[in-house]
Amino acid sequence: MPTVLRIGAYRFFFYSGDKQEPPHIHVERESYTCKFWLNPVVYCKSQGFNRHEINQIHKMVEEYKNDLLRKWHEYFD
Repeated sequence: MPTVLRIGAYRFFFYSGDKQEPPHIHVERESYTCKFWLNPVVYCKSQGFNRHEINQIHKMVEEYKNDLLRKWHEYFD
């Protein structure tokens, strides 16, 4: 599970076995997790985060989208 970005309490990562899916990012804080597709950035699912926090994370994913996509392709290609 390579961590590709940390912002405050949030860890952005993907699983090594994620290669067969379109580019996406998992985000966790404590025991909460969520997943966003990256191209385009679309919320996929969440466990524990409330709607307000998901919206905040969505903005972070949008802001760092290009870096996250680059790191995805560096890792999986």
